[in-house]
Amino acid sequence: MERLIKMKQYVQGFILALQFLTRIPIPVACPWEKRSIKGALSSFGIVGILIGGILAVTITLTQPIIPESMSTLLIVTLWVLLTGGLHLDGLMDVADAVGSNAPYERKLVIMKDPQVGSFAVLAVIFHLIWKMTFIYFLLTQNSMEQNKLLLCFILIPACSRLLPLYILYSVPVLKQQGLAYQWKQHISAKELVFATIVVFIYTLFFPTMLIIFFSYIIFFSFFCFWIKKNFKGMNGDILGASIEGGELWGLFILWIYTWFVTG
Repeated sequence: MERLIKMKQYVQGFILALQFLTRIPIPVACPWEKRSIKGALSSFGIVGILIGGILAVTITLTQPIIPESMSTLLIVTLWVLLTGGLHLDGLMDVADAVGSNAPYERKLVIMKDPQVGSFAVLAVIFHLIWKMTFIYFLLTQNSMEQNKLLLCFILIPACSRLLPLYILYSVPVLKQQGLAYQWKQHISAKELVFATIVVFIYTLFFPTMLIIFFSYIIFFSFFCFWIKKNFKGMNGDILGASIEGGELWGLFILWIYTWFVTG
């Protein structure tokens, strides 16, 4: 009976992670309690694989019937719709704060300001342009088999959603309140290891994916250094920005591999 209860709480945690990280409509109310929150944290990587899988299926279905340029626009649009632009919002808020070049306390105020500044607009425009550029190149390259390319593509949203877990675990929160603080209160090495192992097992389907997987260590190291230098801690906006930055990083590494290694 206890095992069934734990399984139910883990399923509730997965649904909670899905509701938090995506805008996929799931009409189920999950309790906000210790075990379901821990289950949600453990499920971040699985949700990333699901997002990547939806995008990969869309590529498979549309690429034979529409031009690569239209397919690229469709994929980026769907990518934003799946997450509801939640992580892009974090990226924009962080861009405004950093771009202001203001003192530390003023940066925190700017990051919480609901108004969109010029740095936010520039950041999201260039971010999406670079994302579309990498995706277009990957769709038009001939150096890697399509099925292997899609496997790598699925990995990118998964690895990118491991990043906020590691940041939650290793970086202090800016304020002892808010959603990021509540997530941090419940994360431990157990959730971190479980989420990472799930994604790592996925990479074994195609060993080349290990290059992308381990490249995120570099991104995580630099991003944590950058966080501590600019903000001395993290919040929800910074976690969202880490996901968006991680996705662009993964596309960049996959582009390097297909262009310089297999090309």
